[in-house]
Amino acid sequence: MEESKKRSQELRKILQAASYAYYILDAPTLEDSVYDRLYRELQDLENQYPDLITTDSPTQRVGERPALQFDSVQHHIPLYSLENAFSHEDLQAWEERCRKISDLTSLEYVCELKIDGSALALTYEHGVLTRGATRGDGISGEDITANIRTIRSIPLRLNLDNPPASVEVRGEAFMGLQSFEQINEMRSQQGETLFANPRNATAGTLRQLDAKKVSDRNLDFFAYTLHISSNISSNISSNISSNISSNISSNIPNPETEQIFSQWASLELLQKLGFKVNPNREICPDLDGIKNFCDRWATERFNLPYMTDGVVIKINSLNAQEQLGFTNKFPRWAIAWKYPAAEVPTLVKSITIQVGRTGALTPVAELEPVLLAGTTVSRATLHNSDRLQALNLHIGDTVIVRKAGEIIPEVVRVLEELRPESAQKFVMPTECPECSQTVIKPETEAVTRCINLSCPAIVRGAIEHWVSRDAMDINGIGEKLIAQLVDRELVSNIADLYDLTIEQLLTLERMGKKSAEKALDAINTSKTKPWSRVLYGLGIRHVGSSNAQLLTDRFSSVELLADADPDAIAQIYGIGTEIAQAVHQWFLVPSNQNLIIRLQNAGLQFTGIATKPPINSALNGKTFVITGTLPNLKRDDAKRLVQESGGKITDTVSKKTNYLIVGADAGSKLEKATSLGIKCLDEAEFLELISTSNL
Repeated sequence: MEESKKRSQELRKILQAASYAYYILDAPTLEDSVYDRLYRELQDLENQYPDLITTDSPTQRVGERPALQFDSVQHHIPLYSLENAFSHEDLQAWEERCRKISDLTSLEYVCELKIDGSALALTYEHGVLTRGATRGDGISGEDITANIRTIRSIPLRLNLDNPPASVEVRGEAFMGLQSFEQINEMRSQQGETLFANPRNATAGTLRQLDAKKVSDRNLDFFAYTLHISSNISSNISSNISSNISSNISSNIPNPETEQIFSQWASLELLQKLGFKVNPNREICPDLDGIKNFCDRWATERFNLPYMTDGVVIKINSLNAQEQLGFTNKFPRWAIAWKYPAAEVPTLVKSITIQVGRTGALTPVAELEPVLLAGTTVSRATLHNSDRLQALNLHIGDTVIVRKAGEIIPEVVRVLEELRPESAQKFVMPTECPECSQTVIKPETEAVTRCINLSCPAIVRGAIEHWVSRDAMDINGIGEKLIAQLVDRELVSNIADLYDLTIEQLLTLERMGKKSAEKALDAINTSKTKPWSRVLYGLGIRHVGSSNAQLLTDRFSSVELLADADPDAIAQIYGIGTEIAQAVHQWFLVPSNQNLIIRLQNAGLQFTGIATKPPINSALNGKTFVITGTLPNLKRDDAKRLVQESGGKITDTVSKKTNYLIVGADAGSKLEKATSLGIKCLDEAEFLELISTSNL
């Protein structure tokens, strides 16, 4: 046993050194076959003597059992977001603020590429990884340690003989572009929804409950911050939130210097500790150096094997960082330079028409595939006939394409000077491509519509909307199954779902008995969804989930809402005349009336409890937006609290937004709110605001 223990320790040390050389230094020291043989030897020893297994063993990177849920944990040190700069004038103003606040006469900067992924906080105790958490709201996040252990570029043990008692490392988990393309190709073959971009794929992967699935997706990690808690050693004089202490010589020896005084030195030290650090970084003596770095990577970034959407600029001196400190949201000593949305030229091969659930005909440009902001783009929306006319687009044109909101590809402009003689002007069809019925284009709208409610595209869209997460949340009824149900004429409206039998489902392709039973159970469970979800699921134009909640708060039953005149509906704060007219007209249609009767007979919920906003609420008329996942509140609960206090929930951040409620994995909404100066609230601040506003 003692000999086996000694051998297992030796094997772990050899394998750890080999992993460091392979994943961090990109300089392999062992042949793959040799590594595999040593790994199996260690695995055999641990299987024979389970007491030899340690948490930092390379055999323990993937857990045996999926997690049941993720626990919320408090960060030892807050994870602050960064202020954004969109122009060189913004950078100049930032530097001037730094000089004004401090007594610094000269500043030196470190520029690091801003990786487009998910921020992580790693805790090492006595050199061993003990906890990994998501950023969350910056104060608390989710404990995803089992998933983090699967990332090969995150060491399970620090590369130190005498590690300090506690170390915090911050960095960015990300998915390489090659892995992203492979995963989306696999998801496409399996009929699953594709990830919009590597950032979304990373966030979704990190929240997988099964660590083995995380391991299969090959996430990577760059470290950028090191912190050693001040209560560990008396010779560490101070804490610098989200950064390394300025005096750590007795805890972590450094060959070059006995003390670490700069961000640059801390990055080098992180690499020595066993972490991958982005090599594309540079010390810049002034703003001109920063400008040159940002300008150079504006084009070079598209040659990288991962996505980056900007540059993080930090004052190099840690003493200067400590002197500048923090605002309530940001470190004063750092700022993020954000690149504008990328634009690339490509060729329009053809134009197709998509028909949505409301009958809207959307022209789509079929493109020569082109790499855009990290993903291959072959289609781009043209929005509507008015936009098509404004672009003067011809099939065969060369166009400039960009990603709207960094997600949806769209055509920005046409390079008419490159138009070939054979190019053909595209004209919107007069008949629906799905059902061949005549389409209409109201004078007051830019959208061309099919008004045939039996149109297969409208039926498919209505059902997809009905089963969606924010409506009836019916799992197991996806796009491909819906297409089969409509094509086989088993379903012609949402009420038909509740008449389906297992015998009918078993006639469909790739549908086994277990899947059929699961689908029917999900359909039956949807009957318990509240009145607000049912109203949203009906797909009435302009009625989103927030408006549906406002309507059902005022009208406690479908009968009361159906009998209400438009003026009564429009009196609800946040509704307005356009929505009121749409609701009123929908209930006048006989087929919709029949639909309600069938759904009521099926057992759906069409009644609720009407509520009215408190008269004395300080939030009457205030507009809220929610982003990310809240640690305790469900999104629907947060919406209800806002609405009960007289506030309004919208999906888009604008100048009219009063508050942004921020949860875990917040995205571009947080960045936009920050740039507009909108007050951002975590869950605790939100609940406090609600409680005090209703006094």
